[in-house]
Amino acid sequence: MAAMHQPSTEYSEATEQSWAQDMLAHSIVTRSPAMRSVCERLDQVAHTDIAVLITGETGVGKELIAEYIHRSSSRCQQSFIKVGLAALPPELLESELFGHEKGAFTSAVSVRRGLFELANRGTILLDDIDDFPKHLQVKLLRALESREIMRVGGSQTIPIDIRLICATKVDLKELVERGLFRSDLYYRINVLPVAIPPLRERKGDITLLIEHFLARYSTENMPDIDEDALRRLVQYSWPGNVRELRNVVQRIALTCSARVRVGDLPIEIRDQNPVHHAMRNCARCFAEGSYSLDELLHCLEHNVLKRALQDAHGNRTHAAKALRMSLSTFRDRLRKHKLDHIGR
Repeated sequence: MAAMHQPSTEYSEATEQSWAQDMLAHSIVTRSPAMRSVCERLDQVAHTDIAVLITGETGVGKELIAEYIHRSSSRCQQSFIKVGLAALPPELLESELFGHEKGAFTSAVSVRRGLFELANRGTILLDDIDDFPKHLQVKLLRALESREIMRVGGSQTIPIDIRLICATKVDLKELVERGLFRSDLYYRINVLPVAIPPLRERKGDITLLIEHFLARYSTENMPDIDEDALRRLVQYSWPGNVRELRNVVQRIALTCSARVRVGDLPIEIRDQNPVHHAMRNCARCFAEGSYSLDELLHCLEHNVLKRALQDAHGNRTHAAKALRMSLSTFRDRLRKHKLDHIGR
């Protein structure tokens, strides 16, 4: 089991460094207090068989957290089976998970063990559990409750001993309320909810992750990143989260042999625009459709103004110029949105 990490009121830079190195040994590269809290919470229950539901945006590292749970548990020497439910055709899912007997269907020419059997005594991760077909949810619930399965076409039950971890990129509770996910299954898999914050909410991890990925992917000398390029990388919103950052750094490591400058960065990072940034942040509001047009426009303008000020480090002249707006108009808009205290 992973060492317990006791919370401390003293949170010095040295403490962060030590904790980050400890997590690196478990492949969790972070110095974020929010992520530290997540891992400490998991350490407290790693030795149990409690079901865990990991929630987070695409690319935040849900699979990595699942691996951390498995490696920190008493089942660490047994199998860890990862199942990407979104990638499995619905018509094959039952057979993949539970196995099938010979002759169960046309192409079943032999007995096949399912993934639950292969994970016996170990851990199974059901990623994208929100994509689990409604008609199979009752069979999954029955298997989890009874701790036994039945192969497709079979007549005998097979006992299983597994640790269940599920992961989702959406709010499962909302799917329950819409009748798309069984409430009894939701409460069975959501014994310990774990929410992974997006990378944009843990900016302190960005430089640490850049160093980590540069060291991993550099073939010869590790390139330096100049101050302006690093600032662009830290300010970028990373909609694809850690996965996107990893891919960008891998590209940098393979194409830059010396110093990395702004011109070496992907166009969406080097040519950041407050309007584009706000549009990305407001995309969810548009998609949900729960706001009126006036509310959406107000939110969008508020985010654009705030982002422009942040990018300009509080310099209103530079912020107004970035938005192609006169300084007087910019100041009026700040007052309208009660942002006129920023930068003073």
